[in-house]
Amino acid sequence: MDRRDFLTAKRRKKDRIADQPIQLAASRHITSGIGPYSGPWTENEIIHLLKRTMFGAKKADVDYFKTRTVSQAVDELLNPTAPQPGPPVKEYATATNAATPDSNIVQGTTWVNDINNDGTVQSQRRASYKKWYTGRLINQDRSIREKMIMFWIDHFGNETIDVGNGNWIYKQHDLIRQNVLGNFKQLVDAITKDVAMLRYLNGYLNQAAAPDENYGRELLELFTLGKSQGSQYTENDVKETAKVLTGWQINGATYTSVFNPVRHSSVNKIFSAFFNNTVITGRTGATAGQLELTDLVNMIFNTQECAKFICRKFYRFFVYYTIDATTETNVIEPLANIFRTNNYDIKPVLSALFKSDHFFDVLNQNCYIKSPADHIIGSLREMNVTFPPLTDWDTNYGMWNFFYASMVNTGQNLHDPPNVSGLPAYYQEPLYHEIWINSDSLPKRNQFTDNMVNIGFIRNGQRIIFNFVPYVQQFTNPGNPNDLIDDALKYVFRNQLSYETKKTIKTQILLSNQQWDYYWTNAWMAYIASPTTANFNIVNTRLKQLFQYFFNLAEYQLS
Repeated sequence: MDRRDFLTAKRRKKDRIADQPIQLAASRHITSGIGPYSGPWTENEIIHLLKRTMFGAKKADVDYFKTRTVSQAVDELLNPTAPQPGPPVKEYATATNAATPDSNIVQGTTWVNDINNDGTVQSQRRASYKKWYTGRLINQDRSIREKMIMFWIDHFGNETIDVGNGNWIYKQHDLIRQNVLGNFKQLVDAITKDVAMLRYLNGYLNQAAAPDENYGRELLELFTLGKSQGSQYTENDVKETAKVLTGWQINGATYTSVFNPVRHSSVNKIFSAFFNNTVITGRTGATAGQLELTDLVNMIFNTQECAKFICRKFYRFFVYYTIDATTETNVIEPLANIFRTNNYDIKPVLSALFKSDHFFDVLNQNCYIKSPADHIIGSLREMNVTFPPLTDWDTNYGMWNFFYASMVNTGQNLHDPPNVSGLPAYYQEPLYHEIWINSDSLPKRNQFTDNMVNIGFIRNGQRIIFNFVPYVQQFTNPGNPNDLIDDALKYVFRNQLSYETKKTIKTQILLSNQQWDYYWTNAWMAYIASPTTANFNIVNTRLKQLFQYFFNLAEYQLS
C-alpha cells in the first residue's frame, strides 16, 4: 500500500485465523532473494537493520556498526555477549508481619524462587514481572536478543492473567530467554513441559482416561505447522498428539513439571499420511513421556511445512506482512531449506535473512508499521532518555510501569495477547500490522510523544523527558538548520521529504518565520558559547516544536 496513505486506508476485519503463504501484494513487485547483500552500507542500511532487530536505532549504535561490514554487523546482533539480566525483584509493598503472605521476601530482592500460592501476591508478582520486562526492553544490549524474546513469547501465545502465577510466567520467560537463539526443536520440547504452558493449555489435565486436545491442537496449528495449504494434518492427528502428551502434571510444591506414568496413554499412536503414517510406539514407565514427546517432535519437524511456517512468521515479524508468490519462492522456501539443513538451529536462518538482498531491498525499508513497543521503547532509546541507576529499583520499576501501561494503552500488553494465537498484527489477514493503527491508538501514540516532549514522567522527584539539545549535539553540524533537519529525519523519520517541504519546516519552526538560516545558527552558537537558561530556552523551544511536529506525522509510525 502507499506509505503515505496507510493511515487512511479503508479497513475490513476478518475473524478467521489463517496462515496463507500466498498473499496479494502486487504493488510491491519485489523479486530479490536471499543472496548476500552487496549494495551500499551506509547509515541508511544500518538504521534499517537496527530498527528491525532492536527497539529503535540509537545513533551510538549506528556509529558503532559503521566500522563493521554487513556480515559482521549481523553476526554481532545474533551473538549476544552481554550477561543476562538479573531477575525481577519485590518492588510491591506488603505487610511485614509473619502471618502475611510474602513477608519473607525483602523488598528489593527477587521473588522468583519463592513458592507462594496467595492470589494477591501472585497478582503483584505478575505486575512486577511486566515492569521488569519493560525495563529489559529499555536496557537491551546491542543485539537481537530482546526482539527475539518478544517474538517467541508472542509465538507461544500464553496469557499471564490466565496462567495466574507470576513465578510460572517468569520461568517461561527465562526458558525462552535461555533458548532464544538456540534450537527451535529443543525449545518446542521444553515449552511443551513448561509449567505455565501446562497450566494455560490444560496440559496438566491431559490423561489417558480423558485426553485433552487443547495443547496438541495448538502445537500443530499455531506453534509448528500452521494451517496453510501445505499443512494437511487431520483431526485424528490432533487426537493422537493429545494421547502422546498424556501424563504431564504440575508439582505445586516445587513449581516444576512432572510426568505421571499412571495417567499416560500407553497405546500406539497412529498418524496420517501427512506424517508418513508414522506410528509412535506407546511406552510405559517413568521415561515414557519424554520418549514419546521426542518421537512426536521429530515427526512434526520431519515435515516440509514446519520450517516454512516458522520462516513465514520470521518474515512477517522482521520484514513485511504480506508474502506473495515470488517471495514465497525466492525467500521463504530457501530459508526453510536452511532451517531444515541446520536441524532447526535459529541463527543460520536469521543470518541468511538479515544478510540478504531481499532484506535490504528499498521496498522493504520504511514500510513496517511500528508495534507499540517499537514506538514507545524505540523512542526512549533513540532519544537517549536517561533512567536512574538500576540499584534504584523503586524509581525504575515505577517508571517502567508507566511505559508498560503506555504500550497497553496503544494495543500491546506484554505477555498477555488477546488469545493463544498471539497479537493479531502478526497473523490476522489481510491487515496484519495495519491493525496497530486505528482511530483510538494513533491519537494515543501522538499523546505519548507529546507528553515526552513537553513534560515527561516524574517518579520519586526524578523526571525523564526527551532532551533535544543534547540529542542534536550528536549531529555533525547542528548549527546549520538544513543539516540538522536532514539528520533528524534520517534517524527518527526514515522517509524522504521534498526540498520545499523541508524548507517550509525550517522556516516556520527553526527560523521562527524568519528568512535567513543565520537566525537559527546565531541562536545555536550563542547557546554553545554561553549555555545560560535564556539561551537554552531559545533553542530548546524550537527543537521541541520541530521534533513534536515530526513525531505527529503519519510517516513516523513507519520504520
